[in-house]
Amino acid sequence: MKAARIIRLLAVAASALLLAAMPALAQVKVGSKNFTEQFIVAELYAQALEAAGIKVERKINLGGTLIAHKALEEKQIDLYPEYTGTMLLAVLKAEPMTDRKAVYDKVKAEYAAKGLVVLNETPMNNSYDMVVRPGDRRAVQARDAVRSREGLEGAEARRRPRVPRPQGRASRPQGEVRDGVQGRPAARDRAALPGAGEQADRRRQRLLDRRHDRRDEAEAPEGRQGLWPPYFIVPVVRKDALDANPKIADVLNQVSALLDRERTMAEMNYKVDGEKMEPKDVARDFLKSKGVVK
Repeated sequence: MKAARIIRLLAVAASALLLAAMPALAQVKVGSKNFTEQFIVAELYAQALEAAGIKVERKINLGGTLIAHKALEEKQIDLYPEYTGTMLLAVLKAEPMTDRKAVYDKVKAEYAAKGLVVLNETPMNNSYDMVVRPGDRRAVQARDAVRSREGLEGAEARRRPRVPRPQGRASRPQGEVRDGVQGRPAARDRAALPGAGEQADRRRQRLLDRRHDRRDEAEAPEGRQGLWPPYFIVPVVRKDALDANPKIADVLNQVSALLDRERTMAEMNYKVDGEKMEPKDVARDFLKSKGVVK
């Protein structure tokens, strides 16, 4: 009996020493850029990680693209949501590309060389769209003029009606106006509206009716015709943070898979911008509906 007790005490002591020797896993620092969609997606990441038992520190609303990227490189954050097209053009300063796989493979490889891991894309593409008021003949002409690359290139010569430009750098994160139209001279004059990003829903609403009458529905083009790079949302994670807790990848990839339709993200954006809900509440409601959190 005495020997058995001594063995048990030694086992407890050994376990305590082992735990003391192991480095404590620091909180995972989740960041975001400075617009509505980023706040929501960062909350989706943070709350899903917490539901999986991972402690999270939020560093949301850091600033524009290059600020968030620098924070990642300098280990001020461990991860944040980014867009493949933004990574290609604003961060890597690469030539414009429109093939989804080619863009993803390039940014994944280039980021890996920087010690950063690009996880799975969302199924939805948050690229640029053209949205016009139904029945507005001049706007429909403008939309039709820029639906194809050929129409876009020749629109200026034909003096088609002009369409609204995205609001400037003051309202859209650094790099995300420039990267959307880089290398497309005609597109710079006739830049389309972002599909589901910062302030997009407000702009759509102004197009529908300046007095917020929602009786009409906006008309969007049938396809983007390869005018802009793909903008799929991806979690970008520091490799050392992922090595310390590989579970992060599974959790974030699960979240990405849930963002399967552009309307899904647009509806969440509108709940914040239009209905004035908190991003954390919108994220929680969505994750609850998918059974990720209780």
